[in-house]
Amino acid sequence: MIEILEGIYVFMVGAAIGSFLNVCIGRWPEGLSVVKPRSRCPKCGHGITATENIPILSWLILRGKCSSCRERISIQYPIVELLTALIWLDASVHYGMTFTAFRIAVFVTVLLGIGITDAKHFLIPDGFTVFGLFFVLLTAFVALYLGQSVPFAGPWDAILGMCVGAGAISIVGWLGEVWLKRPAMGFGDVTLMAVVGAAVGPARSLLTIFIAAVIAPIVLLGIVYPLSARGLADDKGQTELPLEAGGGGGWRRRELPFGVFLAPAAVIALFHGNQIIEWYLRVSGL
Repeated sequence: MIEILEGIYVFMVGAAIGSFLNVCIGRWPEGLSVVKPRSRCPKCGHGITATENIPILSWLILRGKCSSCRERISIQYPIVELLTALIWLDASVHYGMTFTAFRIAVFVTVLLGIGITDAKHFLIPDGFTVFGLFFVLLTAFVALYLGQSVPFAGPWDAILGMCVGAGAISIVGWLGEVWLKRPAMGFGDVTLMAVVGAAVGPARSLLTIFIAAVIAPIVLLGIVYPLSARGLADDKGQTELPLEAGGGGGWRRRELPFGVFLAPAAVIALFHGNQIIEWYLRVSGL
């Protein structure tokens, strides 16, 4: 019974954090404060009341429409709240009510926010990466004191991983720019990999970049090109994926937000990176 109550509590906390994550996703790319003004309908400016701001439930009760102007509310809001709630619940189920579960929940939540924001706006806000970097580094020392480092890197590996992750993605971006004759990597990807490197250490940070590089062409060939073949292109020949984008406008054929792939790759590297590296060393005979 206690475990069920703990699960409900964690789910509710995660949903509330997911609601705040939606605010960050919507405001940081526009350079706005996430503290004030209070949440309001972007169409008519109606201030969201407390009863209209209950994670997940309010969207369902309102049937996805503003109570004032009746314009549609993006389904992104309940989906992000639900995903965040499930992330926090899953962390507590696997690691209990521990500091490790808290670290995992926060880290993956930050990655979720980064992935969605980069997909919509082609931008990784500093708010996510600065907070993420300080959180990962600070908790690395706390975890060392508590003896709860796994699956994260220890303090020394965190500092080294931060440098390796940021440096490696910078080199990849530079090589891409030389090859494509145009900018191939944004600075947000560099700061993201600093956060990821600090979380997983140097070896798994390199693995993260490799996994993302594998995922990206799969999505490109499995989603972007098929849409192009169906004629979903603008008058300039650029493929557009409707993502309700605020500033990005869609995924263009030669513009792919790499943070979308680095985020899930980082999660894979965090939980399964050591096993993948060990398997590779074993089959390669190194």
